[in-house]
Amino acid sequence: MQKSFMKKILLIATGGTIASHKTKDGLTPSLTSEELLHYVPKTAEFCQVDTQQILSLDSTNIQPRHWLLMARTVQKYYREYDGFVICHGTDTMAYTAAALSYLIRDPDKPVVITGSQKPIDVDVTDAKTNLEDSLLWACRGSGGVCIVFGGKVIAGTRARKSRTKSYNAFSSINFPDLAVIRDGNIIRYICPQPAKGPFFSSQLDSSVSVLKLTPGLSEETFAAVGNLCDGLIVESYGVGGIPDLYSCALERLTRDGKIVVVATQVAHEGSDMAVYRVGHVAKKRFGLLETYDMTIESTVTKLMWVLAQTHDLQEVQRLFYQTINYDVLWVQ
Repeated sequence: MQKSFMKKILLIATGGTIASHKTKDGLTPSLTSEELLHYVPKTAEFCQVDTQQILSLDSTNIQPRHWLLMARTVQKYYREYDGFVICHGTDTMAYTAAALSYLIRDPDKPVVITGSQKPIDVDVTDAKTNLEDSLLWACRGSGGVCIVFGGKVIAGTRARKSRTKSYNAFSSINFPDLAVIRDGNIIRYICPQPAKGPFFSSQLDSSVSVLKLTPGLSEETFAAVGNLCDGLIVESYGVGGIPDLYSCALERLTRDGKIVVVATQVAHEGSDMAVYRVGHVAKKRFGLLETYDMTIESTVTKLMWVLAQTHDLQEVQRLFYQTINYDVLWVQ
C-alpha cells in the first residue's frame, strides 16, 4: 500500500506495563511512545503512525484529571488523524475506557485503549500483538471508544479487567464483544449506526464514591461516606436492595441533595430493584437511581460526567439513563 493512501494514526502513550522495565522495586513505566512503536515494525505496512507522550504512569496512579488530558489530546489532534491508540496500564484501563466514552461521545473515528500483561521488551509478551491489533482497528475499525486486548474489541463502557495475570485479561460485561482480531483479520459482531459526533466534554465531578455493602457495615460508616461526596454508588447484593438499617442515613443524604445510585456486586445480568421489597421500597421512597446492566466502571465515570453538568435529580436521571456507547440498554 502506498504511504499516501495509508491511514494516519496517533499513538498516545501514558505508561503502564506495556512501557515498563524491571527495577529493584518492581516494574516501572519508562519506555517512550517512539520506543513502543519500534517494537511493531510490521504496522508500517498498513498505517502511518505519529506519537505523543503525555504521561508515564503506572495506571494505579491514574486520576480523573488524566482522563481529561487524554480527551483534550484526542480533541486537539482529531482532524489530523484517522484514528487514535492510547497505550495504558491494565489496572484502571476499564475506568479510562469508560471515562473517555463520556468525554468523547459518538466519535466517527476509532479511539482505542490498549496495553499488556507483560512489558513489550521481554521475550514472551502479549504487548506486540495487542499494539498491532490496536493499530489495525484504528485503521479499519468502526468509530467509537473501545479496548483492544487479547484479540477482542470491547466497547469502552462494557470492559472489565477479569483476570490479573492471563493474557485474556478483559471481558465484556452484559454485552457482546464488538469484534475479534485474528492474524490480522477482523471479524465484526456489532455494526454500529453512523456516528453523529464527536462531542467533547471538558469537565468531571470527581466527588463520587463507591461503597460496597458487607454484613456488619455500620450506619455511621454508610452516612460518613455519603456525606463526603456528591454522588454515592452503593454496591448492594444480588439484584439490588438496601438494608433497612440505612434508611435514616439515606433519608438525610437524599434530603441534602446527594445523588445515590444502587449497583450490584454481581458481575453479570445487572440490577432489578423492583424484584424485592428491600429494593422496590427504598428506590421509590428515596428517589434512588440504579445501574441496570451498566458496569461499575461506567457507573462511576458516567456519574462524574453527569454531575459536572447538573445536580438536579430529574436532569441527572435523564442523562444517567441516556445510552452512550452501549453503556445501558435495559432501563425499566
